[in-house]
Amino acid sequence: MALCTLSVTAAGTALPDPAEAGIPPARDVKYPGTIRITVDASDTAQGIFRVHEEIPVRGRELTLLYPEWIPGNHSPSGPIDMLAGLTVTADGRTLSWSRDEYDVYAFHVKVPGHIASVSVDFQYLSGRTASQDIEMTGQMLSLEWSEVSLYPAGHYSHEITFAPSVTLPHGWQFGTALETLARSGDTTTFRPVTYNTLVDSPMYAGLYFERVDLDPGAAVPVHLDIFADSPKDLQMTPQQLQVHRNLVTQADRLFDSHHYGHYDFLYSLSDQLSPNGLEHHQSSEDGTRSNYFTAWDDTAPGRDLLAHEYTHSWNGKFRRPADLWTPNFNVPMGDSLLWVYEGQTQYWGFVLTARSGMWSPEQFRDALALVAANYDRNRPGFEWRTLEDTTNDPTAAHRAPLPYRSWQMSEEYYSAGQLLWLEVDARIRSLTGDRESLDTFADRFFGVDNGSFVTKTYTFDDLVAALDGVAKYDWAGFLRERLDDHRPPMAGIQASGWKLVYTDKESKFQKEYDANTPSRHQLGFALSIGLQIDKKGEIGDVRWNGPAFKAGVSTGATVVAVNGREYTPEVMANAIERSEHGKDPIRLLLKYQGEYKTVAVDYHGGPQYPHLVRIDGTPDYLDEIIAAKK
Repeated sequence: MALCTLSVTAAGTALPDPAEAGIPPARDVKYPGTIRITVDASDTAQGIFRVHEEIPVRGRELTLLYPEWIPGNHSPSGPIDMLAGLTVTADGRTLSWSRDEYDVYAFHVKVPGHIASVSVDFQYLSGRTASQDIEMTGQMLSLEWSEVSLYPAGHYSHEITFAPSVTLPHGWQFGTALETLARSGDTTTFRPVTYNTLVDSPMYAGLYFERVDLDPGAAVPVHLDIFADSPKDLQMTPQQLQVHRNLVTQADRLFDSHHYGHYDFLYSLSDQLSPNGLEHHQSSEDGTRSNYFTAWDDTAPGRDLLAHEYTHSWNGKFRRPADLWTPNFNVPMGDSLLWVYEGQTQYWGFVLTARSGMWSPEQFRDALALVAANYDRNRPGFEWRTLEDTTNDPTAAHRAPLPYRSWQMSEEYYSAGQLLWLEVDARIRSLTGDRESLDTFADRFFGVDNGSFVTKTYTFDDLVAALDGVAKYDWAGFLRERLDDHRPPMAGIQASGWKLVYTDKESKFQKEYDANTPSRHQLGFALSIGLQIDKKGEIGDVRWNGPAFKAGVSTGATVVAVNGREYTPEVMANAIERSEHGKDPIRLLLKYQGEYKTVAVDYHGGPQYPHLVRIDGTPDYLDEIIAAKK
């Protein structure tokens, strides 16, 4: 192990410098030999992935790393706590290992001088309860290579070669961007790939499977690999098939390029496997409830997931912010441009969902109204934070639940970033007399180097120059003003020829949103009385300084009764509706930590449901934006 630099405390005690804790820094040099990795994923009853690696070695020092900084998560979120049973052997002898003193993701192994390779065995344990990340059920599984592999420190990930194989339960089928080399019984061996490609090529597998060609006859194929809890959930109607094919067509026409040899949407329809949404270069991990196809007419919210993750093949995987590119998966990432990486992807996710016909124009507008209303009424945290500051949230908060999200805020670069890019699109259209748009930018910025797989990084200045090439303007000043402002970027709605209004009538889209997103029920209550409550009455958020907050209501409490009646969403909605015509407060009986209390919420504004309406005499850019490209 390398010697550590010493620092001295105020008391004079010498301490090692954690920055030089004996972990070899990544170098752009080839790792000798090929690492063979086999994963036995057949134990679905207990949710155990059993991993075996054969690692060539040279020298007596070997440091193995478990991936910490996971692309797409933007944070040090590698689930090291789910690794168990680590054993290292060579020539039939067990070798001792020690975890690094300062980095729990690093393991140091002393290797005898005559040893040419070591065997590494461990288990990765899938969550088994709803509060954990369930990655294996009796019908399907999700295998992420970053979770089931250790790799040698001291090398760029693209300089390490892995030869992977997987054993699945008998009769299961799989989808992955990896290329099959051979099959023997229930074991599949894949062609060797670099480690960065392996981590970027997850596998979904399951008992009930359907593979759908989304671009028939194309030289570069795109498939939807569907895994379901039961066979009935796999059934697509001709109309559903067509709009999913339209998604691929519209993305092709937008970016006019591709940066994959083939692309697979890995899609789980399950009420047991944890939902997911994670981008990869040649695939994406997507997961939603089992009724995605069977309840199509009532489940429009969330239908933008596929478009969002597909867009990331261009925005995020091929073109990537320079501070998000790292030489391996244990070097910290910088998240300063997530309002482009995720914010513009969120924008195109909505747009492509509408252009493909997966949303109607009305559904698109209703979805956008919900986003805008959340920032118009439910994010007072902008008083002390900025949009750009929220790019720190993946590292600061690790996507953990927050007691007062409206005030603390969380990763607003997604949806507030989406609103920023709507304004950019409208501004380009206005500046150029509607001759150019953000489509032009997407083509020129993300559509370069057609067919290339090599990541092309960019900086803020590159972004500004590309926008200036579409329409001359002070884009640096424009962007900085919105990124540094203590108000959300709301101007894009009006600039597109529409305005946000509130009525006492809930849109069908919002009703579906409330019915199909259990953790975020009744957004309309947040926009009125200032509470987000689920069907059981549990309060997920209280709007900071809103009516309920001022009455002393706390996040985490449960609403037991409303005005003396047992709580249901309908009872709360009726109380809010009557508030507009009476002087009495809304009385809530709350239970929190075993105690009951009644609070009086002084609210008289009635229901507040958001909608977009046209501004007469202005260009309708929204209709233009979501029109399918010919």
